[in-house]
Amino acid sequence: MLETVDLCVSFGAVKALSGMNLTVPRGEVTAVIGANGAGKSTLMRTLAGLVTPQSGQVLFDGKSIAGNKPEDIVRTGLALVPEGRSTIPELTVEENLRLGGLWRDRSERGASKNLVFDLFPILGERASMRADTLSGGERQQLAIGRALMSDPKCLLLDEPSLGLAPLIVTQILELVSRLAKETNLAVLLVEQNAVTALRVATTGVVLNLGEVVKSGSAYEISSDEELRHAYLGY
Repeated sequence: MLETVDLCVSFGAVKALSGMNLTVPRGEVTAVIGANGAGKSTLMRTLAGLVTPQSGQVLFDGKSIAGNKPEDIVRTGLALVPEGRSTIPELTVEENLRLGGLWRDRSERGASKNLVFDLFPILGERASMRADTLSGGERQQLAIGRALMSDPKCLLLDEPSLGLAPLIVTQILELVSRLAKETNLAVLLVEQNAVTALRVATTGVVLNLGEVVKSGSAYEISSDEELRHAYLGY
């Protein structure tokens, strides 16, 4: 389980996260939603070790990982799919996947690659093709697949819907939700598109200016008309 306790992050005089408490259980999707500037991507970068918190804790399976190096956090079992589908365009699909589990032995990488190809069959069909020949949806699948190559216990998805057609986004997130349930994977989904996020999530967290405004079941949050108008814009 991933947990933050009174997590605070500042950039100079600007507080990006203020006393954030969050729990991400295994086997389900937890969605963090909010407008631009709410602190969503800062949260993800902090969890992944790319930003050092000012105070508070990040606990993973009961152990503190705040301030650890990103590569050590990956080995602990957290994998980030950053905003923007960060694949290496000059490399093939298979080469991109191999990078995701480079530190693991060959048999472990092989098992994870089979899982990725089962989850996203199109990647198996495109295995020898360069990443820059893929469609936007296929590149997002590849980015998620590369993260899964590290055999994570917790997957961090940062704005996966950017630039993609709604149908493609829904298909990808439904696959991730199924994977979470079937493999007991914890998934933290950060998404500006609240409707899409809450549709696949079990739990929702509404973030505004670095603070948690509301947390609860995804259904409860999606049904709260006042909350939707005030913070989610629909």
